[in-house]
Amino acid sequence: MGSRVRGWLIAVVVLAGSLGGTPAALAEVPAPEPVCTVGDERLAELSGLVTTGDGWYAVNDGGSRLEVFALGRDCAVRDVLTDPTDPYDVEDLALAGDGTLWLGDTGDNDRDRDTVALHAFDPGGGSVLYRLTYPDGPHDAEALLLDPAGTPYVITKNMLGDSGVYRPARELSSPGPTPLERVGTLRLTATDTPGGPLGGAGSVLVTGAATMPDGSVVAVRTYTDAYLYPVPDGDVVAALRQQPVRVPLPHEPQGEAIAFERDGTLLSASEGVGTPIRAVPGAAGLVSAASQDRPDASREGGDGGPSPGTAEPDGEDGREGLPVLPGIAVAVFVAAVLVFGIDRLRRRR
Repeated sequence: MGSRVRGWLIAVVVLAGSLGGTPAALAEVPAPEPVCTVGDERLAELSGLVTTGDGWYAVNDGGSRLEVFALGRDCAVRDVLTDPTDPYDVEDLALAGDGTLWLGDTGDNDRDRDTVALHAFDPGGGSVLYRLTYPDGPHDAEALLLDPAGTPYVITKNMLGDSGVYRPARELSSPGPTPLERVGTLRLTATDTPGGPLGGAGSVLVTGAATMPDGSVVAVRTYTDAYLYPVPDGDVVAALRQQPVRVPLPHEPQGEAIAFERDGTLLSASEGVGTPIRAVPGAAGLVSAASQDRPDASREGGDGGPSPGTAEPDGEDGREGLPVLPGIAVAVFVAAVLVFGIDRLRRRR
């Protein structure tokens, strides 16, 4: 484990004491149901998923060429779409309205990349590379969203629960780089949902994102939970400032993939051969139901401040602050668990 990770660990241990809080509205949410089991070893690190109507497209974490796996409804690999472009660390997948697959090549565990990238992948063949630069230094990111207009949003992975939300500051150019602008901070607090490689601390790490095919709802997931937001007039930034509905996704060993079916079913999947793709039927409908129950509570918590699980506009310096946590407690055994978990993650990548 590198010195930078050891430095983060000190902050994460502080965070781990706040496991009792509920970060967003928790409606009557159906439990995830297994649909099928991913048994192909080529998808041992499944990290991105989108629906195709009669099946799914999926991407693996990392890789030495662009690969998109076409899956049937039985989770079997029907085809592998490839492109010789060598990515750095593909982490997520999004589907545009024109059928283009967007691969989020944004992983940066050591935070030493000068640029990150998006790959616009044509299922019929070929891809276009778009390099991107952050305005405030390197970040690790595993979540990619597309708004209804096709604008990409990258959401970073932050051990303190404050994830930056970025989008291109101007029209994408290939190969770039195109500068990103920071448009908000998504603040998450820890939950008690079991699962993930890091226990409760993993419940604030953003590992994936998805957009409903009609653009009406977006979801951001962590290792343990998904957060669903209504999208007013196609505005993703405004959406992430709403109070979300939290959908627990318990017992996923390393949950990173998330997607919506056209009927509003939420899909989730974890890394690991033999793990299932699971479904939460009607999840998108929970967002409108929750909004009707709390019409005046979409932007503020009960104390008049921003609700946990919502994005806030950043100040001029664009720096990340500390999340609002229910409490602070440090225990030696938690630190030991985190050291083991982070070290195991780094060995796997």
